[in-house]
Amino acid sequence: MPEFSDLSNEEEKQFAQGQPRGFPFDPEFRMEDVMLPEDDDMGIASEDDEVAEEEIQTETGFGSVIAVDNLPQVPPEKQEKLAAVIKRLFTHIGTIREGGFWMPSDEETKLTKGFAFIEFLTPEEAQAAKQHTQGYNLDKRHAFKVTMFDEFDKYLKTADEYEEPESKDYAPTENLQEWLMDRRGRDQFVIRYGDETEVCWNDHQKQQAEQVYKRSFWTESFVQWSPKGSYVTTVHTRGVAVWGGPSFGRIQRFSHNQVRLVDFSPNEKYLITYSSQDPSNPREKATVVFNVFDIRTGRKLRNFTGSVDEFAVGAAAGTTGMLKWPVFKWAGGPQDKFIARLGRNAISVYEAPEMMLLDKRSLKLEGVQDFEWSPKDDILCAYQSEQAGGNLPARISLIKLPERTELRQKNLFSVSEVQIYWHPQGDYVAVQVDRYTKTRKSTYTSFELFSVKDKDIPMEVLELPNKTDKVIDFAWEPRGSRFALLHGDGPRPSFSIYAMKSDLKTTVKGVDLVGTQPNKQANQIHWSPQGKYLVLGGLKGMNGQLEFFNADDFEAMSAAEHFMCTDIEWDPTGRFVATSVGHVHQMENGFNLWLFNGQELYQSKRERFLQFSWRHRPDSLLTPEQEAQIQKDFKRYSKKYQEEDELIHTQADADVLEGRKRLQAKWDEWRESRKEYAKELAEGQRKILEQFYNLSQVDDYSIEEVETETQLSQHEEVIKNI
Repeated sequence: MPEFSDLSNEEEKQFAQGQPRGFPFDPEFRMEDVMLPEDDDMGIASEDDEVAEEEIQTETGFGSVIAVDNLPQVPPEKQEKLAAVIKRLFTHIGTIREGGFWMPSDEETKLTKGFAFIEFLTPEEAQAAKQHTQGYNLDKRHAFKVTMFDEFDKYLKTADEYEEPESKDYAPTENLQEWLMDRRGRDQFVIRYGDETEVCWNDHQKQQAEQVYKRSFWTESFVQWSPKGSYVTTVHTRGVAVWGGPSFGRIQRFSHNQVRLVDFSPNEKYLITYSSQDPSNPREKATVVFNVFDIRTGRKLRNFTGSVDEFAVGAAAGTTGMLKWPVFKWAGGPQDKFIARLGRNAISVYEAPEMMLLDKRSLKLEGVQDFEWSPKDDILCAYQSEQAGGNLPARISLIKLPERTELRQKNLFSVSEVQIYWHPQGDYVAVQVDRYTKTRKSTYTSFELFSVKDKDIPMEVLELPNKTDKVIDFAWEPRGSRFALLHGDGPRPSFSIYAMKSDLKTTVKGVDLVGTQPNKQANQIHWSPQGKYLVLGGLKGMNGQLEFFNADDFEAMSAAEHFMCTDIEWDPTGRFVATSVGHVHQMENGFNLWLFNGQELYQSKRERFLQFSWRHRPDSLLTPEQEAQIQKDFKRYSKKYQEEDELIHTQADADVLEGRKRLQAKWDEWRESRKEYAKELAEGQRKILEQFYNLSQVDDYSIEEVETETQLSQHEEVIKNI
């Protein structure tokens, strides 16, 4: 797999295809464009920096040599084959010098001794080889233990007698949830522009962004909030740093050279990082590396290394053979217990924290092409393609882990493509199925809808009224059982909302059409996190058309435009919407903040704008009954908050007036300070002019106004009566 810097824009977009909106990867970003200031580690330098520098610039000359231990001990007839396997693996990472591979043998038994020395062209390649192959499983009994050759000298210098380390005083950590205790209930967001990164409050009463924290060169590519908002992650060439608390101090760092992407587990216990390494031989495939870390301890739990072909399977592979992120997918259960990846005819499920295969075996599913975890339970929905030339139908399965119990399955025929959409609360799963017509020259779309929480998991089929319509976008309402569709075969699609009938308190199950509106200038659907409201966005070729829609009344509240808008994102409360224009466009860079009904609150223009991302909130601790009671008593609370809003607006007006007074006073002070200078300047000018003119008669003059009239042209035209 090529490095991102060598990819075309289309390939980069393919890598990020299908990701949630607001995905931090910018297809226009080039890591080479980011130049960090010299002698400034940005507060994330590793404690091993000095050691690493010594390893690269060694006096022994062995800085480019590694020792690989825990290899099989084989007889002479198998040694050549083993050496070829090891060299082929390491040439994916760097170039081995001629004669730079030595695997010693025992003189008596003639068996290899179980280790080998490998010399690369540069110390950097040796460091990368250690990083990427440490713990690599050659087979079930042999996992690599890789050591830099120069480290042996360090170990030899270890004192023979134990020296008790110096104890350190306990330093309490900052409260990672303190931002949630903002008295005014505001939300935070992070923005990146140029080399700057800012964390701000959304101060909607004052209609401005209030800066909380700002730092230059904080990240080399992007920043990413954790799923519950406890941490913010910065990505660097040498690894990842996690920050948090009121002062945004560094909490943990994770070493991973040339890291490209990161992904948190849903409950913020674990972090997975990804990188790729180009092979030295262009005929070979790129090597990809995934590391899984424990966030609290910083310990690496598991390393997955291999050719890109090993991971680019089914839906994990793009149309160009690249990987689609995320490759490893976290289960939605409350314990962050499982993580899985797609394999050939199998799904490999790993159990945390050991990160070993569940029951030491993969989940065998012939022809499996894709799967998605439920956001709330350890249930996955898997899609298997047709087998045996179409004689065996395609299949959708719901499987509960760790029991491996199949809860529900459905056979499908003439399948072209499948996409899986879980409801955010895990109540439903929708499977979009594109099927071939009888002539197999075209396709039509239908939806298989599973009610996962109902007894026996009933299933309904939804077919669009017009079979020629293509589905442009699909989105579940986060709270409730409605879903929205953009569908059509022209440039102005139709917009429809459907509801599962079980939510309408009827005894009849099924799907009910709430309504359809045609001719929408939209290609994206964005539901409010609280439901009820949504934004229809017309991005890219539609130049940023926005429609703010009320699903309960099934009518548009307002329409607006954010010219060349590239991203739309709701805040966690569902009260505000942010639209932004990234630096892929040369003009109008920055973001706009809107109220849920389409009222624009304020704008913020920034040159070379890169990223906008709301800080996530943890799940509410209130029960549905408690939330319903609060809404019932809303009028009792509203008066109090309206009074507070009035005070804030009054204070804001007073602050504006006070600011104007300060500016006026500053101007008056400056003006007074320059009066004497102006007087001296006028005297100097007069003295110079007196050398050439008689200025004593300057005041002896009179003003006379003279009016003159000049005819510029004359033209005669005869108008005939009609």
